[in-house]
Amino acid sequence: MTAPRTTGPLVVIGDTLLDVDVEGDTDRLCPDAPVPVVDVSAEQARPGGAGLAALLAARDGADVVLITAIGDDPDGRRLCGLLSEELDLVRLPLRGGTVRKTRVRARGQTLVRLDSGDGTARYAPSEEAARAVEQAGAVLVSDYGRGVARMARELLRDADVPVVWDPHPKGAQPMPGCALLTPSEAEARTLCRSGYHGPDQAARRLVRELRAGAVAVTTGEHGAALAIQGGPLTQIPPPVLAGNRDACGAGDRLASAAANALRDGSGIQEAVIIGVGEASRFVERGGSAGVKVHEQRLGDRPRTALEVARLTRAYGGRLIATGGCFDLLHAGHVSLLRRARALGDALVVCVNSDASVRRLKGPSRPIVDVRDRVEVLRALGCVDAVLVFDEDTPARTIELLRPDVWVKGGDYEGEELPESEVLAAIGAETVVLSTLPGRSTTNLIREIQ
Repeated sequence: MTAPRTTGPLVVIGDTLLDVDVEGDTDRLCPDAPVPVVDVSAEQARPGGAGLAALLAARDGADVVLITAIGDDPDGRRLCGLLSEELDLVRLPLRGGTVRKTRVRARGQTLVRLDSGDGTARYAPSEEAARAVEQAGAVLVSDYGRGVARMARELLRDADVPVVWDPHPKGAQPMPGCALLTPSEAEARTLCRSGYHGPDQAARRLVRELRAGAVAVTTGEHGAALAIQGGPLTQIPPPVLAGNRDACGAGDRLASAAANALRDGSGIQEAVIIGVGEASRFVERGGSAGVKVHEQRLGDRPRTALEVARLTRAYGGRLIATGGCFDLLHAGHVSLLRRARALGDALVVCVNSDASVRRLKGPSRPIVDVRDRVEVLRALGCVDAVLVFDEDTPARTIELLRPDVWVKGGDYEGEELPESEVLAAIGAETVVLSTLPGRSTTNLIREIQ
C-alpha cells in the first residue's frame, strides 16, 4: 500500500453519518432507576458510514473524493468540518436531518447508543460529481441505506474503473459489473432472497446473480469467503492478532483498503487479502472508537480569511465579505458588520492597508494603523476573519476569497462599484445595506477636531 500512485483519486460515493462518542466514568447507579450514572469527561466526534471509509482511505495516503449528501444543519456542518482537512468533498443535498449516532461509553464499554436524524439523499444532478467519477482511479460505493447509492448507478453508468460496492440491508441492490462486492453475512442474507446457506454458497451465488467480478462475504474474526467469477472459492483468513474486539467500522475499513488496492493495480484476491488484514488491525486498535479526528470549527482558533472561505464552502455555507478602511471604528461600522454577518454563515472583512488608505483619503489618514484596526475588527463576534489588501480596490482580494455575497454600505447605492467586474465574473451577489444616519469616520474626526 506504499507503491507510487499514478492513477486518479479514489472516489467514495455513499451516505455519511455523524458518530459521536461520549466518554466518561461510572461508579454508581441512578437513584430513580437501575442504570449507571456516567460522569462525562470527553466527547469525540468522527465521520461514520461513507465518511469513515473515505477518511481511512485518505489516511492510507490516497487522494480521495467523497460524494455524499450532508444536511445544512449543525450536525451536517460539524461533519464537513471533520472531513474538510483530509479529503475533497462533493456535497449533495439531504432531505431531513443529518443522521447522528451517539454512543455513551464508560471505561471503554458502550452502555447505550442514541440514534437521531431522518436524512435521506435528495437527487440532484451534479456536474462536480460526474467530473469526479470521470477522473477516478477506482470507486467505492459505501451504502448505508440513505439514498446516495441509488444515485451511484447513474454516475457509474459509463465508468471504466474498478468499482467496489459495500452493500447495506436497507440500501440499493449493487449494480451489475462491479469488480468486487463486500457484504457482511447479514447483508448477504438480504441479497440472497431465496435463502441463505452460509457465506461460501452466498459468495458463489451472488457472483452469478449480481454479475459481479467477485464477492467477498465477510465473516468477522474468521475473515472472508471470496468467490471470483470463473474461479474457485477461497477462504481469506485474518492475521492472528490480540486485543480489542470492537468491530464497529471494520467493514468500512475492509472495503476502503480493498478499493485502494485495486486502484493501485492489485488483483482481486490480493486486494481482499489486504482488506481483511487492514480490517483486523483496525479492530485490534479499537475499531472506529480508535479513530481520532481533529475537529475543524471556525471558532476553534483564529483562522486566516482563506481558511474561513475554504471551510465555509466545504460545508456548503454562504460566505459574506465586505471591505473598507474601518478607521476609527464606530457604531455605524458595527451595525453594518452585524447585518452583513446575518446574511450568511461566515463574514470576512477586507481592510485597506495604511498605504492604500493614504492614497484614497490623503496623507493625514488613517488615524489608526492597520494592526490596531485589524485587532479591533477581529474582536467583534460577527467577524470571522480579516484580510488586509494593499491595492486601491478589493478586486483581487474578492477573486481570492470568491464570496457568495459582497456587502457595501448605503452610501454606494446607485454607483458602479470598482469591483463590479470581478463580482460578476465569480457570480457573487452584491447587497447594499443602509448606513446609520450621521455615523461616519469623517464626521467623527471633524467633531474631535
